[in-house]
Amino acid sequence: MDSANCFTYLLLISFLLVGSWFCAIEAQRSAPIVNGLSWTFYNSSCPNVESIIRKQLKKVFKEDIGQAAGLLRLHFHDCFVQGCDGSVLLDGSASGPSEQEAPPNLSLRKEAFEIIDDLRELVHKGCGRVVSCADIVAIAARDSVFLTGGPDYDVPLGRRDGVNFAQVNQTFVDLVGPDANTTILIKLARKNLDATDAVALSGAHTIGIGHCTSFTDRLYPTQDPTMDKTFANNLKLTCPKSDTSNTTFLDIRSPNKFDNKYYVDLMNRQGLFTSDQDLYTDKRTRGIVTSFAINEKLFFEKFVLSMIKMGQLNVLTGKQGEIRANCSLRNSDNKYLVSVTEEEMGSSAEMR
Repeated sequence: MDSANCFTYLLLISFLLVGSWFCAIEAQRSAPIVNGLSWTFYNSSCPNVESIIRKQLKKVFKEDIGQAAGLLRLHFHDCFVQGCDGSVLLDGSASGPSEQEAPPNLSLRKEAFEIIDDLRELVHKGCGRVVSCADIVAIAARDSVFLTGGPDYDVPLGRRDGVNFAQVNQTFVDLVGPDANTTILIKLARKNLDATDAVALSGAHTIGIGHCTSFTDRLYPTQDPTMDKTFANNLKLTCPKSDTSNTTFLDIRSPNKFDNKYYVDLMNRQGLFTSDQDLYTDKRTRGIVTSFAINEKLFFEKFVLSMIKMGQLNVLTGKQGEIRANCSLRNSDNKYLVSVTEEEMGSSAEMR
């Protein structure tokens, strides 16, 4: 295809995508939510919950914008393993190691857990113990997107906190590693997510960092042919050996801004992980990557829809689970728990 025809082709796609964007807006307004969740769940019991969280996160990100990626990733790792039940926040106990101790979760930022604890304390101080840790994680993830330049959107709320954490082996099954190919990513459909969702959610890599050990197999002993040579040479300066403990940005164009430049990176063969670059290499998802790269509004709309879908995976609602007094401890493990009966909490939820 010559340059003139290529330009015409891209222009045509752009017009088509604008139409798709308006359709996505309508879809977002009517996004289905599971029984037990609500767009207005805390309107009476804790109407300021979202403003409390956003105000605090503005302070946190002013000091260190990198924490946004850590909070967003925490939500992903919570939802994909056992559902969005806050189980990733639990410490280990006599019954076994926590999800945090599973190898795929070892790189989760310790500060992210501390930030969630701080948010929980602020929210419970303002409203009492009515907001679950799982909901706090979901709201913090949304604000991490918005406060770094991404779209703002409503989050359906009403999740309850799980009382069990997943087995270590389950985290390997449910979390996608950096060396995964597109076929593995597409298998996310088993969780009611499709290929478009997989590509859109991967766009979370537009912010954050990656550890050298997660991608040096693409550099040593031989360079991955799908990686741009200049990009690879620059990475070798950061990661001179395969076991280097250094880190680098996931998105070289705008590392601290939530935008569509991640997809531009992929089109230029500058995706950091195999799981990133293969989205453009694989013909099944290349068109989706291209559409997001040339139309940021479309990416934002699809990302929002995918986040809303992901945020409802296997949620606990109603009288299921609990509302933890401490996000890292089940209430039965908390020696300093102020007694509030589950029946009272259930009645409070029903009133909403």
